[in-house]
Amino acid sequence: MLLMQMIEPDLYYEKMLWERGLERVAGLDEVGRGSFAGPVVAGAVVFDKSINIGLTVNRFGEKVVIRDSKRMTVKQRGIAADWIAKHALEYGIGEVSVDDINSKGIITATSSAFRRAAKNLNNKLKTRVEYLLVDAFFVPSIRGYPVGSVKDNMGQAQAAIPKGDSISFSIAAASIIAKVYRDELMKELSRSDKRYKKYAWHSNKGYGTKWHRNAIREHGICEHHRKQFVSKLLNN
Repeated sequence: MLLMQMIEPDLYYEKMLWERGLERVAGLDEVGRGSFAGPVVAGAVVFDKSINIGLTVNRFGEKVVIRDSKRMTVKQRGIAADWIAKHALEYGIGEVSVDDINSKGIITATSSAFRRAAKNLNNKLKTRVEYLLVDAFFVPSIRGYPVGSVKDNMGQAQAAIPKGDSISFSIAAASIIAKVYRDELMKELSRSDKRYKKYAWHSNKGYGTKWHRNAIREHGICEHHRKQFVSKLLNN
């Protein structure tokens, strides 16, 4: 029985928009939405339309993997993040704290992370990205980027792409940038104070692993935990 070949992200949507005359098309994705601790982080990446994704190799001539960050090893993500930083036209990061998640809720916080990532990207470019390709979600209340379908020609400036991090090269790159950034942040947070070591964030990155859940039950929470998420765990 033949195994189905894994589909890799490509530039289908980006090329569709480039052919429409939109040169600066960014992919956006978030990480940490379902975590028990730590911030939610969004990445935004824009490539020049001259990019050749068939030449994704590092300085040693080795193939660089660009796909949904959840389907990659730590080493693959690190290599890919270096390649993206070097070959992307620019990239941006948007981070929203646990305090904001606790006070405003994860949905609002995630939208804020997307908006901050797009703003950071535009500030670095010193101009505005013309179109946003977002993994799964529309970004509400982001000035200048009304929602729509990437296949229409009505002037909308963002589209939600289901499973976008597995389909769009730019969205996959954004997921990698955001994942590497947040993982390093959580590892540093775990090292910063001996009180946090018991939660093993250096390993689980704040997600609800068995170890993390048991540590919460035994020791309680700290200021970096998301209260609503943890309360559901403790009430079950």
